[in-house]
Amino acid sequence: MNRNRLLNAQLSHAIASMGHGDLMIVCDAGFPIPSTTWRIDLAITPDVPDLETVLAPIAANFIAEKVSYAEEIKVHNKPLLAKVERLFSGAEFAPIPHATILSEMAAKAKVIVRTGAFDPWGNILLYSGVDVPQWFNKPGVVAPDYYARKM
Repeated sequence: MNRNRLLNAQLSHAIASMGHGDLMIVCDAGFPIPSTTWRIDLAITPDVPDLETVLAPIAANFIAEKVSYAEEIKVHNKPLLAKVERLFSGAEFAPIPHATILSEMAAKAKVIVRTGAFDPWGNILLYSGVDVPQWFNKPGVVAPDYYARKM
């Protein structure tokens, strides 16, 4: 049996399949997922599971280099933004227009994880990163400046 706390086989497989820069979207119950995109549907009933319940084990098992979310969240859903910033504290945060998430970014996602969340602007974009200390730990290898803070 798996030693980590993430028990969903599809979600574990998705995380293990992510390469540097790949995009995973963790979305609310109403997100329009393109029919051609790898979908992991965890939704059961309204707010089950909620975004934090799904994002917390992802954050524990996934290196997010960058996290994006709808610009509107800063004004209209501050509690969700605080949760995202807490869970992915080591990531770069880059808000983008909500319409861009629904169209352009949904089409670019490697995987979209649907929750039961009824959270306004509850669509979180996670860009896969690398374990910087592991990649730059060999003698003579020097991490570039943009990774230095993660050493």
